[in-house]
Amino acid sequence: MSTHAATAPSSLPAASFTSTGAGKALGIGFAGLALTALGIFVSGAQNVAYSYLVGFSFCTAISIGMLMLILIHHIFDASWSVLIRRQFEHGITSFKWLALLFLPLILASLFYQRDLVWPWMNPEHVMHGGHTVENDVLYTKKASFLNVNMFLGMTAAFFIIWVWLSARLRKASFAQDLDGDAKWTFMNRKTAAFGIPLLAFSLTFAAIYWIKSLEYHWYSTMYGVWFFANCVRGALSMGVIMMVWLIVRGDYRGVVNKNHFYSIGLLIFAFTVFWAYVTFSQYFLIWNANVPEETFWYNLREIYADGTPSQWKYVGFVILFGHFVLPFLLLLSYRFKVTPHIIRRIAYCVLITILIDLCYNILPALKDAHGDPLPFLSLNLLWVLTSVAGVGGVCVWSYLKSFPTTKIFPIRDPRIGECLTYHE
Repeated sequence: MSTHAATAPSSLPAASFTSTGAGKALGIGFAGLALTALGIFVSGAQNVAYSYLVGFSFCTAISIGMLMLILIHHIFDASWSVLIRRQFEHGITSFKWLALLFLPLILASLFYQRDLVWPWMNPEHVMHGGHTVENDVLYTKKASFLNVNMFLGMTAAFFIIWVWLSARLRKASFAQDLDGDAKWTFMNRKTAAFGIPLLAFSLTFAAIYWIKSLEYHWYSTMYGVWFFANCVRGALSMGVIMMVWLIVRGDYRGVVNKNHFYSIGLLIFAFTVFWAYVTFSQYFLIWNANVPEETFWYNLREIYADGTPSQWKYVGFVILFGHFVLPFLLLLSYRFKVTPHIIRRIAYCVLITILIDLCYNILPALKDAHGDPLPFLSLNLLWVLTSVAGVGGVCVWSYLKSFPTTKIFPIRDPRIGECLTYHE
């Protein structure tokens, strides 16, 4: 382990700039949440609730990805990622606010309309075909897992795990800035050892409870892995945006070099291929087996009941090209990976496609009187964007509030010297 002294500046970031930015972010967040709430009077509570779930899941996925990347950093004792790790440590402060922002969906489902979002919460919810949830054989088999008490308990457990892991990692990292004691590095390695399995299980069950159970008849053993791929790709893309922002601001100028961009670009490329493998495998296995309990999920997203192609079929093509083909081809280029303004555009492309992917997984659960999914191009898309602005604004505010509380760089991390002189 390197013991080179860090050459990074040791002063705290200027609080005035981040304070102003935090105020603007919180203002955008409140405005987005207010507009989303007003959407209830335009499109109805259920449409807005589903759209809000998309925006919430998008921001939560990025935060989970940041937490996972910090844990992976420590378990591998990585050196190149020390700088960006500090920004992820600020980013994971959002979990306690995300828990608060999830409450409207829970409260509305408990006290306003039980099947507002998750149909299985209401035993009297009428399924397509005329039978109710309580008389549904498939629900009966899953009732020990899909019930309100389990949902509430598991959701609380998810956020407790995420907040606790975040607090442990931040405490050790920030304390090391003060005393330089290597014990904090070993503490975070231990946290990573048990934290990775905890986070893997919690993010998988969160994806199943919050998203997959919207259409609980569907079976897929790859759903948690699909969500994990989006979490990590989203966090890596946000990491690129943070790095470029800090270079422009001057904090990372002359510190981050093209080799850092190359490494994070390689990871985005790797998870692009990983996402494609998982998604194709899921589709191919379901298509090949041709079991109605599985194929209906894709049929709803490809054709209407009368056999005509739906809008969601073309959304699927957008996801295919935006999630895989385009970033795959672009990230083959070394120059694109190491040029900040180019890789930032690729990062934006990835984030936008992740949002569309979540729309594809959530919004078709909303159906019309014929059992067909509501179209993608509708007012629901507007409420998705206001929800992203609302929840995302709060997350950015949380990040900027944490930003000036400690050093810009983890100046006494044992690997900081290797990070600052990093080569491929």
